[in-house]
Amino acid sequence: MKEKLDPSGSDVATADVIDAVVSASRALVGVAARSIAATSEDVTVVQYRTLVLLASRGPQNLAGLASLVGVTPATATRMCDRLVRKRLITRHAERSDRRQIRVSLSPRGRQMVDDVTQYRRREIDRILAVIGQDERRLLVRALADFARAAGEVSDALWLGDWDL
Repeated sequence: MKEKLDPSGSDVATADVIDAVVSASRALVGVAARSIAATSEDVTVVQYRTLVLLASRGPQNLAGLASLVGVTPATATRMCDRLVRKRLITRHAERSDRRQIRVSLSPRGRQMVDDVTQYRRREIDRILAVIGQDERRLLVRALADFARAAGEVSDALWLGDWDL
């Protein structure tokens, strides 16, 4: 028998938490897919994740970006080639070592990330409209803790302007 989720946080079975997070992640993946599809750009989820990482963490070298995205450096290079052709990122050599390549979000890439984020926020707002205030307070705390544990930059920092 499954335990019920207790808002006080006591004795919640790990399996119940995992089930709830997996269900929520399916819903969020749907929101993410729809928000990306709503743009005029043809990008994969991994390419979009790359744009988000560049937006939130600033310019990256290819090896660092590959590590952040969770792909090999060769895969990151090919993906960045595609994003450069789509004019969503720019590539430039380091001044101190021209063999070191850094990639940055282009203005067009930043606009895409902003557009997808606005669409996603509207969609999530629509979903949250059916959740009561007490549950929202719990949700804010739980999701902030989850994002922090996953290494995500807070929305307040992520939405700030980067000097790219």
